[in-house]
Amino acid sequence: MPTEQDRMNAAASREASNSLLEVLRDGRWQPSAWARFIALAAMRSVHQARINPRPLLESTLIHVVAGALSNRRGLGWIAVSWIMAVTHLGMLGDRRSIGIPNALTLIRGTLPALEDRLGRSLPVISLATDFADGKIARATGTVTPFGTQADFLADTAFWTWFIVRHEPSRAVKALTFAAWAAPVVAIAAASITTGRMLDVPRSAWLRPAAAMEVVIGIRAILRLFPRRRH
Repeated sequence: MPTEQDRMNAAASREASNSLLEVLRDGRWQPSAWARFIALAAMRSVHQARINPRPLLESTLIHVVAGALSNRRGLGWIAVSWIMAVTHLGMLGDRRSIGIPNALTLIRGTLPALEDRLGRSLPVISLATDFADGKIARATGTVTPFGTQADFLADTAFWTWFIVRHEPSRAVKALTFAAWAAPVVAIAAASITTGRMLDVPRSAWLRPAAAMEVVIGIRAILRLFPRRRH
């Protein structure tokens, strides 16, 4: 369970994010406002790295290893994944390490760049790391806002990439975009417009993204064992 200090850190991180988003809103989303937003976000990330360098080093090491295993086409994906990770380390609060659950989440975010190495096992690895990171985080009391956001973004990035590249069903593709990509775009647009960080609505009973992940994963696994023609 999150401690009181975790809740305080989450609130402080949210307020810092809101301050950055207010820069965009007050600047009417002009290029100058975006430039200031990027500069302030970079300064915040540098500050976090200076006071707590270990998560930065751990995140960087994960991406360096992934980059070494990927081909040139995958380096762009690795770079974006690394930038997304290190610019949100403030959401770890006072934790001195990203921890095993967040490491698994970051690894999942790099999987598309490793397709040449891992081949058709990618969906199995994605499902396994998604199951493991949440289980470990809850069991060890290391759930953080960073992990929650990183988990959702890693799932969105991987499964959207996977269905575009490998899913033959147009209906499944459409449902996947509706379950993952559409909410991310809508929440991001609303956050930028209002100047306040909003969360993707989550329900304990209705989880369309999780359901689609299982469906796509099962379909991908079944394609590993094509039916023999008689």
